[in-house]
This record gives sequence, structure tokens and C-alpha cells, in this order.
Amino acid sequence: MIEIVQTAALNSVQDLGRFGYRRYGINASGAMDALALAAGNALLGNEPGAAGIEVQLFPFVVRFHVPTRLAVTGAACDATLDGRRLPPWWSVPVNAGQTLTLGFPRLGVRSYVAVTGGIDVPEVLGSRSTYGRLAIGGHEGRNLALGDRLPIRSCEGAPQSSAAGFGAFPPAAFMKLPPHTAARPGDLVLRVIPAAEYEQFTEESLREFWSAAWSVTPQSNRMGYRLSGTNPLMRLEATEMRSHGLVPGVIQVPPSGQPIIQLADGNSSGGYPKLGYVIAADLWRLAQARPGTALRFVRCDVAAAREADRLAAFYLGQLRAMAEAQLRAMAS
Repeated sequence: MIEIVQTAALNSVQDLGRFGYRRYGINASGAMDALALAAGNALLGNEPGAAGIEVQLFPFVVRFHVPTRLAVTGAACDATLDGRRLPPWWSVPVNAGQTLTLGFPRLGVRSYVAVTGGIDVPEVLGSRSTYGRLAIGGHEGRNLALGDRLPIRSCEGAPQSSAAGFGAFPPAAFMKLPPHTAARPGDLVLRVIPAAEYEQFTEESLREFWSAAWSVTPQSNRMGYRLSGTNPLMRLEATEMRSHGLVPGVIQVPPSGQPIIQLADGNSSGGYPKLGYVIAADLWRLAQARPGTALRFVRCDVAAAREADRLAAFYLGQLRAMAEAQLRAMAS
């Protein structure tokens, strides 16, 4: 059992999402930075989709009531265990009574706390992810609150020495992005595949989309990121569209001409025209973008998107192999 000692709204239990119910209007939810959660689980030898805690408002403090092992990944927050600093992307054993504190991140937005075996809240429609709009999943169908107690697997009897633990390089150090000729230091480059309504936009707007910087606005959340650019995007003809299915990464353009990128808690359908898709392998980067971050888009095709998926899977595979070797050595 772990106890929430300090939290703010919007911190929640998430796994890799709830799939197969979009046709009923239920989105996938799940971790915004799915790669960080999967990496935390790999560092612990968990299944990739074991539930962890997504922390997007800091400081966040939990107390452990049983011995276990934890990993902290995602945003580079100032993490300490009983006051002892933990490096980013790190896994350590924890004794009953110890307290983990996550301070404000120096880089990124969302941190993930994974524990051995995962957060053991009930599955709802095949997932432990919190979806607040329907009040399902997670802990009592809601975001975490002071005093909540979450069931976890105890590692009683496992080695709980004072080992310093082990960690991994963050994925950005391993997976490089193609350049954008106009990008400035600090800009986030994302790969985009043109979508069904791409040809409906004017040539001037398409040039603007690929060449200009698009700022993440404060009106961004788990549903989607609203962007702001100098010149709104215009269609050749403002025809009405029927509602159609949406997935995370879809870039819609409402009548304002300022794009919206659908994300984990985004709508399951909508009627705005789709200009493109941010490839799945880049969504974790977007999930760590703060309001004010300048986004730059580079064109991508399906083959390059699949190669990006393959690199992400290779990164996680290498991480898991390293972690399993470390854990076996500790147990011997």
C-alpha cells in the first residue's frame, strides 16, 4: 500500500490505455507519455502496461507502507527518497515507511512513478487508466487526493539492501529527430503524416503549417493541445463535414484556423477537418511540452513512422534486458 501525502488536482493512475471501446464513445485514456511509463515498468521487470502514477502537478509526495521497488521516469523532476536525491530515470528498492518526493521538473511536464507489480486498482473495460469524464478506472474513477491509499504488490523477502539502484538514458538521447531548417534552440520538432483533408487547405496555409512555429497554449491538457500561430490556416472551401473517428495525434483545424492536436483523453469523434497526424512515436515528446513551447512540423511517411516505432521498441527492449540482468544479479 502507498499513501498519497501531498498532491494537487490532475495527478492520476494510468496504464497504456483502454482499447476497443472508441466506437462507443469511450477514448483510450492512458499515460500521456506512454514511453516513460513503459520504461519505468521495464526498469522494474513489470509487464509493459502495468499501472503507474502520472504526476503533472508538483510537488507530489507518497509514503510506502510495504517494501517494494520503484522507478521514476518522464520529466526531469527533483526526486528524493527520504531526502536522498534520485537521478532521473532511476530504479531503487524502497523500505516500508520511506517517503518519495517529486519536486517541480527542470525539464518536461509529466513524471511517472512505477512500482513492482504496478498500482493494483481494479480494471474497468480492460484498463486501470483513470478517465475522469466517465468517472471510471484509476482510484475510484478520479484523480488522486490527499490521504488516498493505493494497493501495490509487496516485495517482502526480496533484496532490500541500501543499493544505490540503477537507471537508464532517457529516450531523447537515443532517438534523434530529423532537422527542421527554421527551428531554433528549444523548439520541438514533430513528425507529421498528411491526413485525409490535407488537400482541402490553401497552398499558402500548407506552407505556413510546415514552415512556421506553432506555440502550445495554456488551454492544453490531456484532451488535446491547442496551438497558436501567426497566420490561421484556411481551407479552399469551408464545407461542412460529418463527424468521424479520431485517434491521438490527429491535428484538427477548427474555424479559428488554429490547430488542435488530439491526445490521450481526446474526443472519440469530431467534425473538424484533419490536416495531419503526429506519428505515434513522437507523442511522448509532445506530452512533455510545456505551454509556450514552439512546435515545428516535418513531413513524414508511413515507412518512416514504422521505423520510428521500431526504434522505440528497440530502446525498450534494451532497457528491459539491462534491468532484468541487474535484478537477477541482486537476487543471486
